[in-house]
Order: sequence, then C-alpha cells, then structure tokens
Amino acid sequence: MCQLNFALDFENQIRYLLMKILSTAQIRDWDAYTIACEPVASIDLMERAALAFVRWFTDQFPDTDRPLCVLVGPGNNGGDGLAIARLLHQRLYTVHLYRCHVGMQVSADFQTNWERLPQWDAIAITHLHEGDALAEFPSDAILIDALFGAGLNRPIAGYWAELVQYLNTLPLTRVAVDVPSGLLADTPTEGVCLEAQHTFSFEVPKLAFFMPENQHRVGQWAVGSIGLHPEFVAKEDTPYHYTDATAAQALLRPRHRFDHKGTFGHALLIAGSYGKAGAAVLAAEACLRSGAGLTTVHAPACAYLILQTAVPEAMVSVDAQVNYISNVPELKAYKAIGAGCGWGQAPDTALALRQLLEQCTVPLVLDADALNLLAQDAALLAKLPRETMLTPHPKEFERLFGATPNGFERLVLLRAKAQQLGVVIVLKGAFTCIALPDGTCHFNATGNPGMATGGSGDVLTGILTGLLAQGYPPADAAVLGVYLHGLAGDLAARELGYEALIAGDLNRWLSKAFRELQEFR
Repeated sequence: MCQLNFALDFENQIRYLLMKILSTAQIRDWDAYTIACEPVASIDLMERAALAFVRWFTDQFPDTDRPLCVLVGPGNNGGDGLAIARLLHQRLYTVHLYRCHVGMQVSADFQTNWERLPQWDAIAITHLHEGDALAEFPSDAILIDALFGAGLNRPIAGYWAELVQYLNTLPLTRVAVDVPSGLLADTPTEGVCLEAQHTFSFEVPKLAFFMPENQHRVGQWAVGSIGLHPEFVAKEDTPYHYTDATAAQALLRPRHRFDHKGTFGHALLIAGSYGKAGAAVLAAEACLRSGAGLTTVHAPACAYLILQTAVPEAMVSVDAQVNYISNVPELKAYKAIGAGCGWGQAPDTALALRQLLEQCTVPLVLDADALNLLAQDAALLAKLPRETMLTPHPKEFERLFGATPNGFERLVLLRAKAQQLGVVIVLKGAFTCIALPDGTCHFNATGNPGMATGGSGDVLTGILTGLLAQGYPPADAAVLGVYLHGLAGDLAARELGYEALIAGDLNRWLSKAFRELQEFR
C-alpha cells in the first residue's frame, strides 16, 4: 500500500538514498512505486531525470559553444537523451542528435519526447540504421551517450557493437547517461562497452561502478536524485551500502566534559622489525590521533629509541628479540589490539601470531605481515576471534583466499569469507569495501590515488585500533575508520596533490578530517 510521506527535504533525501546500492530490478520497481504512489506520470519522471542530468552537465561543461552529439537508442534511456537534447538546446548549446534505429519498437516515453523536440530543424538529426556507414563526429565534441541504459542484460552485438568500438577510438569527451552503453550494472561486462570519461547516474550508484575492471568504462561518476519515493528504499533490502558523510557522521560519538583517558581505552599495537620501525611509528601516531586514551607499542628492541623519540605520547613494551617480534606481552590491560605492521615473516613471529590468536579476548585488527603469515598457515584462520578485523589489500586478499577473474567474483568471495569466518574484512583500494559477518558490504566514498603509498595501511591500522579501544563496535569502527582515513587523504591531497602525498600526511590531516566530519551538515 502506498503512503505519501515526503518529510525529508531534497538535500537530505539525496544523502539518505546514497546509503543503499540497489540492483537494476530494484530501481525499476522503485520507479514504478514512485509513479503509483506520488503519483507522477512516467513521462514527468523522465523529465525530472533529464533536468537532473542537465543541471549537473551545465556545471561540468559550461561552454555552450562546444558542440554536443547526443546518441539515443529506442528505449527509456534514449527517451532521457531526447529530453536532455531538448533542454540543452533551450540553454543555447549546439546540439546534434544521432537517433539509432535499434529494432522496430520504441518506448512510449521515447515517442513522446521525440514529438517534443523543437520543430523547423532547430536540432540537427542524423538517423543511423544497421549497416549504415559510421557517422562522423566533430573532434572537439562532447558525446552524450543515451544508446543503451541499465536495463541491458546481454552484450551489444553486430553493427551497434562496431559503432561503440568506433566511438571509443575518437578524440571525444564521452559522457554517459545513467550507465555507459554496454555496461551490465549487476554482473560482469564481457562485451563491448562505451568508455566514458564521465557518468551521471540517477538516484543511486550502480554496483558495477565499484568494480576495478570498470574504471575505464565509467570514468568519474556522479549521482543525482530524481525524487524517487523515499519510502520504497527505506523498506528495500540490499547487502550493499555506500558510506557518505551522513552515514559516517551518524557513527561518530561525542565526547563529554567529565570523560578521561580511561574512558577512551588502552590500545596495544604489536608492530615493527629491523628496518621497518617506521610502520610502528605511523600506526602509533594514528592510534593516538584517532582518540585512544592510552597507546602502547610492543616492538623489538631495535625500535625502542625510535618510538620513544618519534611518538613520545605512546608507551613502549620491548620484545625479547632485538630485530623482530617473537612474543606477545600480557594482554589483560588492553581494550583493543592491532598487529602486523612492519613485522616481517620470521618463524618466531609466526609463533607470536598463533600465541596472539589463542590469547586475545578483545577486538583485534590484523594487517600486513600478520595477514601474510595467516595465508601461510590456513589452520590459523579457524583461530580468529569472532569479529576480528582483517585489512588486506587486493594481493594480500588473494594470498589469503584465492584469485578471482573479476571484481564481482571477488565481491562474492569477500562476502562468503566474512560470513564463514565471522570476521570483518576491509578490502583496501578505491572505494574500500568492508564486508561484515552478516554478509553486508559497505563501499567507502573517500580516498584518492595519492594514498597509494607505503605506510598508508599502517595509518589505517592505527585508526581502527584506536576506535576499537574507545568501545566502537567492530562494524562501526571499520566503516568510520575507513571513511576518516580516506577523508584525511582527500584533505591532504587538496593541498599537496597526489604525487607528493605520503603516509605521514594522513596523520597530520586526521584532526581536520574529524573536525570536518563533526561539522558536516
């Protein structure tokens, strides 16, 4: 039964909707629900979609003298393209429309928007039929792709595949409406696909946008609301979520006047080896700056002076060995433990990991060589305490759980292992994906290529351990910690650029990340 309730203002509605990633079938049902329950005619909903695209497009490409080539197919994605062509023409852009006659039928809303085009040849139109010579396009043009939309469920074939391949070779700026033509939104794309530099998607991002193999197909993507009914998405289930500022801010805990260092927990980091004491330093500073009340680093003797000098706020516990980790200290005093940064893989270190897994009764983060040692002894996986947090990069994940042919298959494996082992897996990378023991996944909105530098993972381990020490549940600590880590990188990159960014900058900008998130509205 439909119930009207538009209490959310437009801006908050957008932020709310971005928390869920839905399948194309769910989005189709969402459209239908909106049409029935708002109510709104489907052609008017299409107009809202076109307006949302045009608002974004005119901000991105304000030069009205640059020629626009709008490529439309026969379905509702093509109907969007027709409405976009008309609206951009009204805003004084020079529009050339390319109508692709794919099959014999067109959608009803496509036909309506075809009839709404301005008369007297105000917009130049080229008709493309299967077998025609491939059209010419101005070399400085922007191509707006509305050929095939998210409803596509099989690879493009024949003449239209040849056309898409041809378009990819031209020196055009390619902009996709909702999804690039040929991209399958919910499954691996095996056929030809338009390689867009920009994609503007309606209402929510598509799952395919988060797969590394699609980065050259989707380009930089943005999402805008077309006012789909909020009650539908509130009730709709999905394992996939997108952590934006609103979602992250909701997890952030306030501090109170009478809180003290004991309130915020004592964190232990087991880190460092000869030549890798810097990993312990980076993790320790991050742990402190994430808000832990006390931080102790258990490190080999070779790192003692370095730690006491570089991070005087941290205490140091000295391992029995000079150059590597060989044992685990008494654990009773600690609220959370982070281990693996800068370890190396000495046999004694592997024994220390086993000892840690057998004795640990508090939230635990395992990174770097702790993960590599786990991969060498699969029996240790059964010893992982429930909700242990594993933070692999893609190669470490592959060593732990095996290779996969594409991002979708890796996502299936990621969810399965998190559920099977009862752990939180933070798969690092662009849109870092956090898989929880209940099978849900949270893709992260922050971060940038400048963070692809040695030591970034050590900083993340420190942040996660610090949040766990303060009493954040592992799921909340993972989602919030990854968001803050990426936000610190984004703030640093604004000033330093990507190339010059180093891991220590993440610690220096972490306080600004906290402040920006606290002040977000």
